[in-house]
Amino acid sequence: MNPETNPAPPATEPPSISVPGSTRQGSPGEDPPGASRGLKWIFVGPQGLRVGWSAVIFISLTYLLESVFGLLFFAFHLISTSNNAAPQQQFFSELFQILALLCATIIMAVIEGRSILDYNLHGKKQLKHFLSGLVVGFAALSALVASLASGHWLRFGPVALNGVQILEYGAIWGAVFLMVACFEEGSMRCYLQYTLTRGINFWWAFGSIACLCALLILAERGNGARGVYIIASLGLVPCLLVHVRGARCAGFWNAAWLTSTLFGAMHTGNNGENWIGIFAAAFIGFVFCVSIWVTGSAWWAIGCHAAWDWAETYFYGTADSGFVAPGHLLSTSPAGNPLWSGGTDGPEGSLIIIPIVLLLLAWLLVIYRRPKPEEFSVPAPSEQLAS
Repeated sequence: MNPETNPAPPATEPPSISVPGSTRQGSPGEDPPGASRGLKWIFVGPQGLRVGWSAVIFISLTYLLESVFGLLFFAFHLISTSNNAAPQQQFFSELFQILALLCATIIMAVIEGRSILDYNLHGKKQLKHFLSGLVVGFAALSALVASLASGHWLRFGPVALNGVQILEYGAIWGAVFLMVACFEEGSMRCYLQYTLTRGINFWWAFGSIACLCALLILAERGNGARGVYIIASLGLVPCLLVHVRGARCAGFWNAAWLTSTLFGAMHTGNNGENWIGIFAAAFIGFVFCVSIWVTGSAWWAIGCHAAWDWAETYFYGTADSGFVAPGHLLSTSPAGNPLWSGGTDGPEGSLIIIPIVLLLLAWLLVIYRRPKPEEFSVPAPSEQLAS
């Protein structure tokens, strides 16, 4: 994983996930009285700006603002075009992306008449969930490294830092990976997951994923695009079943299918990736969606994501999506068959990551009680993406 207003539930119950547009008038599937069936209807639905346009505008704004902030940071010599992996360079590279995401989210919140906390950042016990995610993320990555070491697929070398360097590099890499987690979770599991939940159905999700896979094929995208096709295939039948049943939660799981597949596709641009690493990124993205389902917010996912990357890149010094960072604490190197060691991809490219991620999923489902249908309030798929 390398460089998203309900009535309050009883105090003893876990928080419900926010209902997009729940304060608006009108029943699901019905346009407001007197709504125009002309051009306005194409862009505006019963919950305001239609989901498809929201997603397109958000992605476009984020990309545009990233370009603007990137040029500003480059002009002030905060970043450079050289392949500089120094933590200070990475800090500013992540900072301008976070600023772009924050500005894009604020603009969308104003357009949609929402608070930025509406995008899966509400809920009780945010700090507790975030800290829990930090602990579990570090523990899960440690379990993966321990498994590789016990199988002799990972070798430890000497400690690479000493003295005050340990604290300095630990802090700056901590800040970097917290921003990485905030950017990736903020875009995927916060804004897009929340927004798509309120309007996507199976056919829109299926069509979007099919187009995404076709683009990867036409672009002859290497670096493990097969992992994207696998995660896309695995979500097909479950999402079709919840669609056929007409389940109220169908929008959430269709959105999770799409955002997880997209998350995996985003990682195909990283150097050193293999299909296992891409599949693992998409699978972990799905687990983070499940964490929203069971905790009511994305805070656990943000903490887990940040700690996982920090442990992998700084603490253990392994490759992360093909990237080996300078200023890491421990020194490690892969050994043996790349299917088990992960090779240049690092631990995320090892087959052992699959049972580790399954354990993460099981931990979430056991520790956090799955909400009852009446407690988990999500909007019915009453509006289509742009129709």
